[in-house]
Amino acid sequence: MHLFYAIFLGLLFGFILQKVGAANPKRIIDMLRLKDFHLMKAILFGIGLSSLLLFVLMWVGVISSDHLSVKASYVGVPLGGALLGAGWALAGFCPGTGVVAAGAGRKDGWFFILGGLVGAFVFMLVYASIKSTPLYSSLGGKMTLVETGVKKYAVLLPSAPPLIVAGGIALAFLAIAFFLPNKKSN
Repeated sequence: MHLFYAIFLGLLFGFILQKVGAANPKRIIDMLRLKDFHLMKAILFGIGLSSLLLFVLMWVGVISSDHLSVKASYVGVPLGGALLGAGWALAGFCPGTGVVAAGAGRKDGWFFILGGLVGAFVFMLVYASIKSTPLYSSLGGKMTLVETGVKKYAVLLPSAPPLIVAGGIALAFLAIAFFLPNKKSN
């Protein structure tokens, strides 16, 4: 049943990405150049709404926090994020939108996926030689902003009410999405 949900949610997510124009590299590049706010609004709205729903559903007990996974933070994470951002700006795709573009029949989407696979293969080859470098120095380990109910993670704001903090952040994302201009800027 979990596999069915995963496939259904993946197809729904891909459909939505296609519908909002996220499989079009021109739209993505125009967003990154702050020329077209349509995708930015969709992304901020999606993050805000899903975050708000997640924490509300956890608060009322529909979703267990045991399913949350927190990744450790290392010195190399910001560098990796910068590389991902640069690749996103150059190619006009992020990993998810590249797959959606390939599924929609775009050849550049297939080349993007191939480039990602080559990059992952190269990383696999060099990992043993870089795992003991400062890139893998910890930036505090696994930590959450607020208490999630998972005791194995450190909490940055232990006494803050999770729904208020997470809900406030989610509402801020929704407000930014709402107040961004609708038309292309000049």
